[in-house]
Amino acid sequence: MPMTFAEHEDLVPLLALARSRGVGPVLCRRLLRRSGDPRRAYEALAALVGKGRLRGVRVCPLERAAEEVVRIRERGWRLLGLGGPGYPEGLAALDDAPPVLMVGGDLACFGRPMVAVVGARHASVAGCRFARTLAQDLSAAGVCVVSGLARGIDGAAHEGALAGAAGTVAVLAAGLDRVYPPEHRDLFARIRRRGVVMSEHPLGAPPLARHFPRRNRLIAALVRAVVVVEASERSGSLMTARLALDLGREVLAVPGSPTDPRHAGTNRLLREGAHLVERAEDVLALFSGPIAAAPPPAFQMPATGPAGGGDLTRRLLDALGPEPVPVDVLVRELGVEAAALQEALVGLEVEGLVLRHPGNRISRLDG
Repeated sequence: MPMTFAEHEDLVPLLALARSRGVGPVLCRRLLRRSGDPRRAYEALAALVGKGRLRGVRVCPLERAAEEVVRIRERGWRLLGLGGPGYPEGLAALDDAPPVLMVGGDLACFGRPMVAVVGARHASVAGCRFARTLAQDLSAAGVCVVSGLARGIDGAAHEGALAGAAGTVAVLAAGLDRVYPPEHRDLFARIRRRGVVMSEHPLGAPPLARHFPRRNRLIAALVRAVVVVEASERSGSLMTARLALDLGREVLAVPGSPTDPRHAGTNRLLREGAHLVERAEDVLALFSGPIAAAPPPAFQMPATGPAGGGDLTRRLLDALGPEPVPVDVLVRELGVEAAALQEALVGLEVEGLVLRHPGNRISRLDG
């Protein structure tokens, strides 16, 4: 049975889930899938914490979440909840989809075919000119251009897309009231009028380094293809390309001089099989109709069985038995980060598949 979602009634408990300490996107999705709607998921979390089942989790009070919803709306922003109306389908298909998004602008952009245009912050004049022209031509052809509002190629891509008809989406690595870089404030305002600005972070959140990889993943998930214009060997744009490949998206790259380090990454992508781009037609030709097809299936929440978790969940369940095992032993034996293991364990606790014991030990519950 898919999750029911009544936007006004469910945004407060959904935001409270998202703001609860120790509850990341994966655990939030598990709770929603198991419970069927945000309010029941919030109540289930509070009950588990009250029984001492979830260590390290602090539940955000509904009153605090309600106050945040009021502040967001008073400032002219809108919240989109996972599984609710307006939430982008490409993001909803992620295992770690953001529980809530803060957005501003024309949400019709999410219904158009989308292509990301990304590249170096310290881009060449020629690279920026190419990105601007490419984005304008794609937008004129009905393709919404997505980028990260960064200096260089990102900013040029947004500028070009605004000159076309389909608009642009800017994905921020900070709160929507913390425009970064600050010199893009005017560009940000224009995108809000003729496109979409969006962030998974609360108001006031600064542009921390750890936010940018996550921002890149959201860009890759939103689109049907990623075009890399300029990128060095260690560029974040290459990360976006790798994430896009992992998600089954197309990756395209613009060739450049082998003597310019700003093209080392794009030239390597081409050697590894990325599609070569010299003009907008090269992007459009890949799809010739399918680009306008529906994005990946929208998020559904059937309340059946253990949800998500991927390879680590399976490895944990295989490794555990009825005899309690110390968590630090699991970290060492499975070769994973402690934080990732803890989140997976919390998810398994929610599903009733594992049990915690004194001394930070874990056992498996079968039957």
